[in-house]
Amino acid sequence: MTPFELSPEHETFRKSVREFAESQIAPHAARWDKEHHFPTDVVQQMGELGLMGLTAPEEFGGMASEGTAGDFTALCVAIEEIGRVDQSLGITLEAAVGLGINPILTFGTEEQKQRWLPDLVAGRTLAGFGLTEPGAGSDAGATKTKAELVDGQWVVNGAKQFITNSGSDITSLVTVTARTGTREDGKAEVSTIIVPSGTPGFTAEPAYDKLGWHASDTHPLTFTDARVPEANLLGARGRGFAQFLATLDDGRVAIAALAVGCIQACLDLSVQYAGERTTFGVPIGAKQGVAFQIADLEVMLEAARMLTYRAAAMKDAGRPMREFKQAAAIAKLHATESAVTATRIATQVFGGYGFMEEYPVARFYRDAKVLEIGEGTSEVQRMLIARGRGLPVE
Repeated sequence: MTPFELSPEHETFRKSVREFAESQIAPHAARWDKEHHFPTDVVQQMGELGLMGLTAPEEFGGMASEGTAGDFTALCVAIEEIGRVDQSLGITLEAAVGLGINPILTFGTEEQKQRWLPDLVAGRTLAGFGLTEPGAGSDAGATKTKAELVDGQWVVNGAKQFITNSGSDITSLVTVTARTGTREDGKAEVSTIIVPSGTPGFTAEPAYDKLGWHASDTHPLTFTDARVPEANLLGARGRGFAQFLATLDDGRVAIAALAVGCIQACLDLSVQYAGERTTFGVPIGAKQGVAFQIADLEVMLEAARMLTYRAAAMKDAGRPMREFKQAAAIAKLHATESAVTATRIATQVFGGYGFMEEYPVARFYRDAKVLEIGEGTSEVQRMLIARGRGLPVE
């Protein structure tokens, strides 16, 4: 077995997730998209299936054995299979684990883990990760949100935007990056603080009207003198910048897996349509113009899948962080840009029908673009890859 092939156990797991996705999600995805409906019950079913706990230890209800870092590859398989039928639910799972659970699991105190993780791992609740701001996205060092320590409480003021799983009926908390002081070198000290839902002064504003991902939960957040205990500091004070960088490294591979699911869907839909649709008395798949485009989809899929699971295998094997970061950036860049291209090709294969919302390719077309933006834009990935080769690019 090469390092890039999934184990028989992973393939068996894939089948079980695919059965769930095709029976519980696929029949409703178009309606949820049209109605901008966040299906809380199905999200909780994903938790009951164990999908939220793939990287969490058994003591918190997860699947990871004691002394292991969990099965990141299995998480990528689950995200791919859910994303193959509905990108909105795919990103919900990705964010629930990568942005909600993992920061607490990795940096939290024992008390924080015991308080928050059991419900998050079981899928009874969700958590968001408040990083991006109106003026601080790729330039996360420009964070303006502030948290001041007053009488044993953090007083948080500021705003975040584009935050997934942050305002649903089952959201229990958001972790927020905030300026907590000034370092000796004069730069901002950035820390991460847990802000529970329902905290006075913390508001999840009305959900965005997005181009895609209509069935996912995404809100801008505001904090106006929102007070939380000093013990809600996540990890060491001043380590917020390093924490979110580590969080995003994992997230890039997970987003690549979501992109693989998108490409797989485009290929499956295109092959089926090209075999059924006839022109001039023959299936359009008999025409080189169509067949060659579908062949290109197959190549994109195989390359994206190999890069994605190579990076996931490196994570599970505990390879050096420098190697993993490079592999994560490469996988994210290639898979997400390929997904955008794949949706364009699939829409072209479907012709006029591809422009109609009654066909899934239209939904995948809308959903794909944000893959090149979230968890670090394509431009950021190129910068990271170049830096990984020793270039002093800014």
